[in-house]
Amino acid sequence: MSPLVKNEPLIDAVLFDFGGVVTTSPFEAFSRYETEIGAPADSIRRINSTNPNNNAWAKMEKSEVDISEFCELFEAEAADFGLELSGQKVLECLSGNVRPEMVRALEILKQRVRIGCITNNMKSGHGAGMARTSEQAASVAQIMEMFEVVVESAKVGLRKPDVRIYELACSELGVDPRNCAYLDDLGINCKPAANLGMVAIKVVDPHVALDDLERVVGFSLR
Repeated sequence: MSPLVKNEPLIDAVLFDFGGVVTTSPFEAFSRYETEIGAPADSIRRINSTNPNNNAWAKMEKSEVDISEFCELFEAEAADFGLELSGQKVLECLSGNVRPEMVRALEILKQRVRIGCITNNMKSGHGAGMARTSEQAASVAQIMEMFEVVVESAKVGLRKPDVRIYELACSELGVDPRNCAYLDDLGINCKPAANLGMVAIKVVDPHVALDDLERVVGFSLR
């Protein structure tokens, strides 16, 4: 009997967003905080989508302000909407729970293709994943070590959806964007990847996203 031969991967690399893809979405935590204080649903997202290139959120993700400055700016922006929100509480929402199925997929992918991470993050909490506890930080650090390249907005001064951050990740991985897939939970961040020729997968349900990614890479990720 001839040995089983693995099919060659259909692409060279897969790039991942982190929060909302490898971990649960911060939007879930935003929603819980809004409910807790009686704020209208999606208040935080509405604030952050106003003046998106130069608001408190954008400045923090590019390390143009520190935590105290962010809180002051964000709370002022919230006040413009007639809302009283805590910038510190919002930052505490950023650290999600690890999705084991995504970690398993990373383990498999790493054996067959190049993998990298592009994350819009802030210098808040512990490490690139903005963990709130040392235990969570250790878990996230182990995952981050799986990636060949991690591009953090807080370190490079660029943030998605700026096309340059995708180009930087591909350059550091040494791959052509046209031979890559990209996963993100925000459609606005998928568009630049698609414009560069990547196969962009919007992550709403992680299991469905993995189905889509399996079709792109040409092998099982479970």
